Amino acid sequence: MASRWQQVHGIADTPTERIALQAGPVSVVLEDGDLRSVRYGEVEMLRRVYVAVRDANWRTPRMAVTKLYVERTPDTFSVTYVGRFKQQSVDFLARVRIDGEADGTIRFALDGEAQAEFQRNRIGICVLHPIESCAGKPFQARKVDGSTEFGVFPLAISAHQPVLDLGTLSHEVLPGLTATVRFEGDTFEMEDQRNWTDASYKTYSTPLRLPVPVTLVPGDTVRQSVTLSLSATGYRPAPSPWPLALSLTVTDEAVATLPEIGLGLGPDDEALTTSERDRLRALGLAHLRVDLDPSDFACSSRLRHARGIADSLEVPLEVALHLEPGADGEFATLERLLRMLRPHVRRWLVYQRGADSVEDTAEGRALLERVRPLLAAIAPNAAVASGTNAYFTQLNRGRPPVDLLDGVCYSINPQVHAYDNSSVVETLAGQAWTVESARSFVGGLPLHISPVTLRPRFNANATVAEPPALPGERNSAVDPRQMSLLGAAWTAGSLASLGAAGVASVTYYEALGWCGVLERAAGSVDPERFPSEPGSAFPLYHVLADAGEVAGAEVLRVLVSDALTVTGLALRRGSQMRVIVANLTPEPHSVTALGVAGDWRLRRLDETTVQQATTQPEAFRAEKGTPLTAEGGHLQVRLPPYAVARLDRV
Repeated sequence: MASRWQQVHGIADTPTERIALQAGPVSVVLEDGDLRSVRYGEVEMLRRVYVAVRDANWRTPRMAVTKLYVERTPDTFSVTYVGRFKQQSVDFLARVRIDGEADGTIRFALDGEAQAEFQRNRIGICVLHPIESCAGKPFQARKVDGSTEFGVFPLAISAHQPVLDLGTLSHEVLPGLTATVRFEGDTFEMEDQRNWTDASYKTYSTPLRLPVPVTLVPGDTVRQSVTLSLSATGYRPAPSPWPLALSLTVTDEAVATLPEIGLGLGPDDEALTTSERDRLRALGLAHLRVDLDPSDFACSSRLRHARGIADSLEVPLEVALHLEPGADGEFATLERLLRMLRPHVRRWLVYQRGADSVEDTAEGRALLERVRPLLAAIAPNAAVASGTNAYFTQLNRGRPPVDLLDGVCYSINPQVHAYDNSSVVETLAGQAWTVESARSFVGGLPLHISPVTLRPRFNANATVAEPPALPGERNSAVDPRQMSLLGAAWTAGSLASLGAAGVASVTYYEALGWCGVLERAAGSVDPERFPSEPGSAFPLYHVLADAGEVAGAEVLRVLVSDALTVTGLALRRGSQMRVIVANLTPEPHSVTALGVAGDWRLRRLDETTVQQATTQPEAFRAEKGTPLTAEGGHLQVRLPPYAVARLDRV
């Protein structure tokens, strides 16, 4: 049986301590060696300052912090620690010192040294500027050559670096108050991380124009520093109080229709048991995704198996085809297979094998023009979508031929750049930004997000062959948060973000196993690392079921006072009203829900109910919840760590 914290956030360890520090008028949070949420009052100036190591395939080893010392006064602080990045061949030691002064100045300094020979693509300090307070705002950049460049933090997601060769970067925080970041020790540049759903602009060192990877040997050093300072012109406004009281406001404005929700079919899924079938049917699924590669000998058996499962669930397939444009034999094989099995298809997702995308090139257009007649003959009512099987960045940098498509697709996961809980939560806002930016070049075509997973399914950025997994090493696509309350809260946030953005469909996770919504009847294949109950329903199952019960509902606009702490999804279908609220942090919070007049029933998915929810999901779902009456149009909702609350209007 999973321990308390495994049920809450997937691992047995208690959540990382978050230490509040003050540098005069500037508040910061120290978490696992990183500076987070650097604010002047309620305005977030910087999202995060941290050290990152990127290996030859752009993977990011975790940093283990030791020898942490924190000294602080009411207006100053000094932090030192040693960070160790050690994964496969990578071994790098980082000595870090962070100082905060009473005038708001903060200096973050790195003195690092390679402990072994390894290849790196990048090592150094990264600075994240938050989207919410920076998008569309002007900045002034002092370049390393002494010149000055004036620019704007982009609103639409920039496919390429907004600014290069940075020495300093300044932007106005409030009227009359400017924040300046000075970069020393290397040449820095900025990228728009919303391409990977990170809700920030990242400034990093080692320009992408330089060749990588670079080999380091023991004793090679990296010394950098980043300094934040404030300057005022005229009156300097006093910081407003922070944190604000938590509130969630449900408006009467319908902004979209709840997207169709489907699941993926895992590579080794077996036939469904009766219990698995009934529980998956209860989700109200719109489709089941299967990936087919006609060059794979197992393609026929895979489609046959997928059709059988989809038929048992009474849902159509979302068929992802991985094709080679000039492979005549593969097209013939695909046509014979589809004509023989005649699957019920909701939509086709077409990818060019190897590239995992279809771009508006002669080759991309030829592929679609060739495959569309074949697919129309098999399933004339099924839509043909394309784009990329990888991230939005691939779609943004290689636009698809929209005139040949019925829809556009791309995938999402929150762990391209970072893995910690806070960073995973921060990506939720970035999901909606990808949708808004995609609309600028796909027009009115439906957007299909397929799939959404907690971990990357493959390394879309690999530049050299991936090394084999070490003995006992976990499958890189597996995350124990899949079976946790955090996984449920993140899923609620994802549905809130993508639902309000108006996407047509979302394919979440897989049906079974440690990347799915249900554990297999045989149980976890690695109970020590993934201690799920055999045949259990993961907490995120209930989030999808809560949405599936009101399929086709209107999505109402929801406003939250702090999107890094709480998320909400409000759904209305006829006279039925459902509000899903989730705590995105490891601390308990009380949230005031506004705009919710009348009588309601509250059901919480939290530490006290998670055991029943996972082992007896039918009984948990049958619970009517606690009756509540909104006084003055608002309710007070208590949310334990990573809890998800469902409010149903009576």
